[in-house]
Amino acid sequence: MNTVTPQRMDEIINQHFMYEATDDVDGVTASLTPDAEHEVIPSPFGVLREPGRIRQFYSQLFTDLKGESVTPVRRLYGEGFVVDETIWHGQVNDGRQFLCDGKSGPVSFRMLHVFELRGDKISRENVWCDLAAIQQQLGARAA
Repeated sequence: MNTVTPQRMDEIINQHFMYEATDDVDGVTASLTPDAEHEVIPSPFGVLREPGRIRQFYSQLFTDLKGESVTPVRRLYGEGFVVDETIWHGQVNDGRQFLCDGKSGPVSFRMLHVFELRGDKISRENVWCDLAAIQQQLGARAA
């Protein structure tokens, strides 16, 4: 049984987000369990389970995107998990993360994170992005 309180969950997730906001690959990977599962939906990278591949993903992400701010929408808590909804604002330098290779520009889009926690670490992170909004803002045509 996971007895992590919502307050502690907030601390763990907010620290993870701070590492992402400061492009700190070491911090991000340290916030995950060694057997963590990471997936951005949709993404050409698929489900990542190996620490080296997760590190590689974040290194590429921090090159491709530059966040400016995040607007919190809501956060819901369950036994060992958190659902976090936000609006992300920033600059896309290369849209490959969103199936828009080579496209760039300012974007704002809704993101939904589902985190599973084990102790003081994130054991699973799934991220859903509003792909249609991103592609529209980057001037990409739907396939």
